[in-house]
Amino acid sequence: MGQDKIIVRRRDDVLTPDTAKRVAELLRSVRYGSITIVVQEGKIAQIDKTEKFRMNGNGR
Repeated sequence: MGQDKIIVRRRDDVLTPDTAKRVAELLRSVRYGSITIVVQEGKIAQIDKTEKFRMNGNGR
């Protein structure tokens, strides 16, 4: 099998330093869950954070 190639196009107007900082903060804040980035017309329109809380036998 051949290796798949991933092409990354860099566009400075897509991910601003403020947006990158916010995404990094969200990644650090989630222990279990997901972060979804919604893109419209090549730009980030929305960032959703869904956090899951795991319950153990003690109600935590």
